[in-house]
Amino acid sequence: MSAALILAGSRSGAVDPVATYAGVAHKALIVLGGETLLARVAGALDAAGLSPIAVSADHPAVVAEAERLGLTVLPPEAGPSASVGAALAALGTPLLVTTADHALLEAEWVRRFRADAPTGADVAVLLARRDVVEAAAPATRRTWLRFADGDWSGCNLFLLATPAAAGAIGLWQAVEADRKRPWRIVRRLGPGLLLRYLLGRLTLGEALAHLGARAGLRAAAVASPFGLAAVDVDKPADLDLVRTLTS
Repeated sequence: MSAALILAGSRSGAVDPVATYAGVAHKALIVLGGETLLARVAGALDAAGLSPIAVSADHPAVVAEAERLGLTVLPPEAGPSASVGAALAALGTPLLVTTADHALLEAEWVRRFRADAPTGADVAVLLARRDVVEAAAPATRRTWLRFADGDWSGCNLFLLATPAAAGAIGLWQAVEADRKRPWRIVRRLGPGLLLRYLLGRLTLGEALAHLGARAGLRAAAVASPFGLAAVDVDKPADLDLVRTLTS
């Protein structure tokens, strides 16, 4: 049995424009199709057969909703990666990680991701190619990671498959800091791979494998055939889009 973690922490002192736009206290409490986003995500994970399901949250209203749903509540740490590290210590592996704003998440996507994760990988990351995403949601605006094998968008699904995945937490923190500047992530691999990236010759899988090796683990990228898996609710426009897609 695999455990799951939903990240639903609050940024200290920050006002979430999506929550403000929706008129709720926290983004996880936005109601879509008669359910809060937290309930939708937890329901998809449960339907995919994951248990226990924990949520990293500290906002009182989110904690109350998590308790209503029967979820395990874990206090968040300073940032998503540190929260994942704490959950990994508490829940063990395998651990699937996602976010409370993954509004369209479906159990099929989770099952397919787990099935497609390479045997022997300590960490797997789900991403979708630009053509797949834009075919499913032409109106979406994403941050694209540009590699030799195409432009990719993250899908907010991560599988920490083995205890060695603990070594990925430091790498995750670096990626968090540079997620909008992929060339800075690749720069950590050294001048040879950076040059390959700048020349458009480095694939996403190669970059992730080398980053994992630097952290002492085996990391793999998994390509999602579901373009909507890359759509989360980061901006008010994203919320408008998912409301349209679920109406």
